[in-house]
Amino acid sequence: MQKVKHLLGLSGGKDSAALAVFMRINYPDLDIDYFFTDTGEELPEVYEFLDKLEAFLGKSITKLNPHRNFKFWLRENGHYLPSAQSRWCTINLKLKPFREWVDKFIKEGYLVKNYVAIRFDESERQGYIANNPMIKTAFPFKEHKIDKAGVLEILDSSGVNLPKYYEWRSRSGCTFCFFQQKIEWVRLKEQHPEAFENAKALEKTAKDNQSPFTWIKDESLEEFDNPKRFEQIKADFEKRIQREESIKGKYKNQLHVNLEIDDLMDDEEQNGSCNICHK
Repeated sequence: MQKVKHLLGLSGGKDSAALAVFMRINYPDLDIDYFFTDTGEELPEVYEFLDKLEAFLGKSITKLNPHRNFKFWLRENGHYLPSAQSRWCTINLKLKPFREWVDKFIKEGYLVKNYVAIRFDESERQGYIANNPMIKTAFPFKEHKIDKAGVLEILDSSGVNLPKYYEWRSRSGCTFCFFQQKIEWVRLKEQHPEAFENAKALEKTAKDNQSPFTWIKDESLEEFDNPKRFEQIKADFEKRIQREESIKGKYKNQLHVNLEIDDLMDDEEQNGSCNICHK
């Protein structure tokens, strides 16, 4: 009889956390190994949330660490910052450590079943599909027709709730993720100024080595880091909130302290961001 290893990856985001809770409640007999690929550049709120989730699951979350850190891979890639066009960060800091870990199970004769948190309302998203026939991908949320509202309900009813960073940011992932919107960079500076300065330093190193990319398209963090610029971004975002609220009427997300972060900044469905980092 084929041995099966059940795996569920956690990004630090709402969807993968909700899937872990869902599987723990609905499939308690499944021996699932939960894992998190730690880049070393995560928000402190992510680690806090993973500790909380670990307590609910009653099982340790395996931390996968890349053999080399971000700065090493920055040098290896000619000091070019990663971008939507060249996601070497995802490949080297997320996918490779995952593949190496999974390969150990396959060599031991396991069929690996990988559970991915793609929702029922995300028909256009596929997630990580392995070429190896010994790795099977499952999408429980699609199978059970669980959408975004269902994900929020799972987290609320379980008491796990949302990570605290959702009060000011729309995604998990590295502190300097290039998929962040400008208002999120402003709030990173406010919430974690040391992380903002680290991103600025990395960008300067890249620029000194002729990197064609900056964290924000067509604007360096050095130029961006300006009180007047910040106030303008905040004012523009407030106008966006008002415009969206006039369209959506009185819709309120009771699970979210900051409605605009959840509904106005959550562009995961539009911007092609990495499932393995943000889901």
